[in-house]
Amino acid sequence: MMDYELFTILLPAFAAGVLVLSTHVVLGKQVLKRGIIFIDLAIAQIAALGAIVVGMNHDIAELAYASIWMPALFALAGAGVIAWLAKHMAEELEAMIGCFYVLSAVAAMLLLSNDPHGAELLKQLMSGQILWVSWQQLLLPTVAYSAILALIFIRPKVLDGASFYLLFAIVITLSVELVGVYLVFSTLILPALAINKLKGRCALLWAYGVGLVGYLLGLYLSASFDLPSGAAIVATLALSAIVFRLLNRLTLKDSQVSEL
Repeated sequence: MMDYELFTILLPAFAAGVLVLSTHVVLGKQVLKRGIIFIDLAIAQIAALGAIVVGMNHDIAELAYASIWMPALFALAGAGVIAWLAKHMAEELEAMIGCFYVLSAVAAMLLLSNDPHGAELLKQLMSGQILWVSWQQLLLPTVAYSAILALIFIRPKVLDGASFYLLFAIVITLSVELVGVYLVFSTLILPALAINKLKGRCALLWAYGVGLVGYLLGLYLSASFDLPSGAAIVATLALSAIVFRLLNRLTLKDSQVSEL
């Protein structure tokens, strides 16, 4: 049986995963639809760059909630540039987004090159520290994600226009703080890929199921075998998505055979 101490660690971490999944499944489907796969990596990396600036500048770090609004400003600026590129350079958008990601990553490395704790900070931003998330850290994301999901439910077309980039930047900023860049990308893309061939309203429910299985299994393996939590969940999310795609393909083949 799982001991109480392990349960108290895993419960807020799993709650963080559920929160991230709540918005990322919907936005990930839209990312695939638009064909801008690397936008999440780019925006997440830009938000991480904002967090690095806060960590390196003590004057900024002392300002109230600087660890939230500074990455948000960076992410919103990046999202604004990408929205402009989508309008004026649509044919080269994916390449531009890739360049954005690389330049942001290089800028982060240069900023941290002379910082003795730079490597650890960069690792934390990339891989995240989901196992050590506290209930207090979940308050702001819960409010923000609930408002965004309510807006999407009331006005689904908000995802079709330029406002998608604004919502995307807000969500990514909060998610990077909780789970790190790698998990942000994986949570957006892997469940969406798992259901990419499915049609109908149930498709999103299956995507949430894929994501929940990935997070549950990854957190359990991470806590049980002392594995890096972010890396473990990325791996189990990928496994969950692959298994679902294979099972779905087998189900389709069986149904086609029975029709014959």
